[in-house]
Amino acid sequence: MGHAGMAATVVRYLRSVGSPTAAEPAPVDAHPRPDLRAVGDDERAPISPAEFRAVLGNFASGVTIITAPATAEGGEGGPAGFACQSFASLSLDPPLVTFMVARTSTTWPRIARAGVFCVNILGAEQGELCRAFAISGADKFAGVEHAPAPVTGSPRLAAVPAWIDCRIHAVHTGGDHLIVVGRVEAIGAAGEGEPLLFHKGRFGRFAD
Repeated sequence: MGHAGMAATVVRYLRSVGSPTAAEPAPVDAHPRPDLRAVGDDERAPISPAEFRAVLGNFASGVTIITAPATAEGGEGGPAGFACQSFASLSLDPPLVTFMVARTSTTWPRIARAGVFCVNILGAEQGELCRAFAISGADKFAGVEHAPAPVTGSPRLAAVPAWIDCRIHAVHTGGDHLIVVGRVEAIGAAGEGEPLLFHKGRFGRFAD
């Protein structure tokens, strides 16, 4: 998909959720939680949300911060970013990665509007940095050293073990989340250090 196709995909998504597009500039508001029930009101959901979280919490994952550059639209006034553990590699040819974001996220429309993002893979000592980017409404970049990623200009956070510079390739609906696919434009790694791990609601690291 070329840049024009990618842009068209993002515009279609923004219109589908009622967010402003380039022709309709306005501040981005939080989206209301969508009605996505797959069972009737008189039926019991097969799995409770609490049970789902408890069981899926047994799967340990790495932790990333997804960032995007500031855009002229919407008056955001700065770059966007959020902490994300739902990240994975997707394809080698072409090089694709994916992350999942809640449809109620107020950060996602800003990333969608930019059309690009950088995946910052966090190291074992960056738990506090992750917590800072998990807070909604705060100035997440205050005091955080970063530089533009080489292709998209998305914030590449200082001292991360690895980073992946991407353009939005496709966006799919997955229940109450969106599945965002990015085409990789540039990558880099420090080649040292342990990853930050997340398991059962806690941060951790590898141990011998």
